[in-house]
Amino acid sequence: MSCAAPAAVPDRPGADGGTGWLDQVVFDAAGLVPVIAQQVADRRVLMLAWADRAALEQTQRSGFATYYSRSRKRQWRKGEESGNAQRVHEIRIDCDGDAVLYLVDQQGGAACHTGRASCFYRRLEDGAWVSTDPVLIDPATMYRRPVA
Repeated sequence: MSCAAPAAVPDRPGADGGTGWLDQVVFDAAGLVPVIAQQVADRRVLMLAWADRAALEQTQRSGFATYYSRSRKRQWRKGEESGNAQRVHEIRIDCDGDAVLYLVDQQGGAACHTGRASCFYRRLEDGAWVSTDPVLIDPATMYRRPVA
C-alpha cells in the first residue's frame, strides 16, 4: 500500500516547518510521551502508543503517525509493515502537556495488531474481559513478517 503524503493541513502544529511547539511537550524520564490515536470521523479511540521528540516531529512533517517502540527501541510509522497507516489530521496536547492526541484517518480498517479496528476491543463484564469487536483482518496476512 502506498502512503503518499497528505495535503498540508493548516491547523497541524508547525505546518510552517517550525518545531517550537515540541518544547511544550512534557516527556518522561525516558524521553517519551504517550500518544492516543483517535479516528477523526467518529472519535473512536483506536490505540495508545509512545513517541519521542523525533517521532512527533516526523509525524508533523510527514502527516502520517509515527511512534517510538519501547520494545524495539526505534521509531516506527504506523502501517510500515501492515499497510494500515494513519493519516494525521490534527495533533493535540492535553492541559498538562504530558499526553498527545493524534486525530487520524485510519487506513486499511485495522489499527490493532490483532486485526481489529481498535486496540480497545475488550470490555469488563462481571469481573472478566470480554472481546466485543470482531477481527477484521487476519494478522497472519496483515504483516510482511510474523506477528511476535
